[in-house]
Amino acid sequence: MNRETELQHLGEEKSGTGPVVPPIVQTSLFVYPDFDSFWGTMFDHSADNERFIYSRVGNPNLSVVEKKLAMLEKTETCKIFTSGMAAITAGILCSVKAGDHIVAVDTMYGPTKEFILKWLPRFGVTHTLVTGNDPAEIEAACTAETKLIYLESPSSILFRFQDLEAVARFAKSKGIRTMVDNSYASPLFSQPATFGIDLIVHSATKYIGGHSDVVAGALCGSREHLDAMMAEEGQWLGALLPPFPAWLLMRGLRTLPMRMEHSQRTAFEIFEYLKSRSEVDEIFFAGDPDHPQNDLFKKQMSGATSLLSFAPKVQEMEKVKAFVESLNLFQIGVSWGGFESLAVIIPAHPMNWSEPRWVVRLYCGFEHVDDLKADLTQGFEAHLA
Repeated sequence: MNRETELQHLGEEKSGTGPVVPPIVQTSLFVYPDFDSFWGTMFDHSADNERFIYSRVGNPNLSVVEKKLAMLEKTETCKIFTSGMAAITAGILCSVKAGDHIVAVDTMYGPTKEFILKWLPRFGVTHTLVTGNDPAEIEAACTAETKLIYLESPSSILFRFQDLEAVARFAKSKGIRTMVDNSYASPLFSQPATFGIDLIVHSATKYIGGHSDVVAGALCGSREHLDAMMAEEGQWLGALLPPFPAWLLMRGLRTLPMRMEHSQRTAFEIFEYLKSRSEVDEIFFAGDPDHPQNDLFKKQMSGATSLLSFAPKVQEMEKVKAFVESLNLFQIGVSWGGFESLAVIIPAHPMNWSEPRWVVRLYCGFEHVDDLKADLTQGFEAHLA
């Protein structure tokens, strides 16, 4: 079956009469008819175990979403968490120990960067940051202690790509695990596992949830990797998603293909609009046909989303702030992937820039694209002309 069909039915097989939408299994625990079956389930930490015992580590509502996400990502299994950061930290912590070394891209998601740079060193895990533009740079940064290469393709704010296939090939030859944040693309527009990446993580709060009413994360990969994670981090950190938010994710997944196509159409229209504005100095957009890494975009992704950034020619903070504050449809906020359009100012200073620049990140929601253009136009003319 096509993935659009599987999104509606996978994990929800029914017989006879019953609700078309699976009910919310709002329970903390599950009981058993005899002790032997209970005891056998108690110590089964496999990621796709459906003999549930306690909702902190598994629940039927989670199982439905996990099957659909694993199908989309083309991985063996998936686990969903209380946030994207919960999924990210579980994936990283199950991959390293004291004395290990991580290579990570410098333009990764801010909280992930802080976790690697500020928190992990307390426990003897070191790191090296790279731009990630060239696989040779990543390879050169690895040492005998490197156990994880952390990628984000395209990365935050500046939407830089890494060659997933080349990095995965090198990592496997050295016994290094690879992990990529795939939140920008959603599992519809990119499936990193097909290029050999070991772990794929999502902020499911974004496109997967899609309605700005649930916070969640997802970690996809092989049964081997996720079974080991569930035996430790999944058990001990207690960060798996509760039933009701999982039910909301299931609702979001049903409309994901339609929402992503709308997002892509809007993205290219806003990109062309920004190209026409004299106030814009540089645009950062994954789908830019003149992007220096467009070959990787076409190889690794089947679409672009309506998250893009631009550096205004005017770099005075007060004027840039006035521009963002004057927007009516673009609200000031840090997330994306929902129904509402958002704008935020971010000081970008990647490793290969000589000085930081103010960058405005836009997320274009479901408002009509002509209205979004008009909103940006009045802001440009009033404050950045």
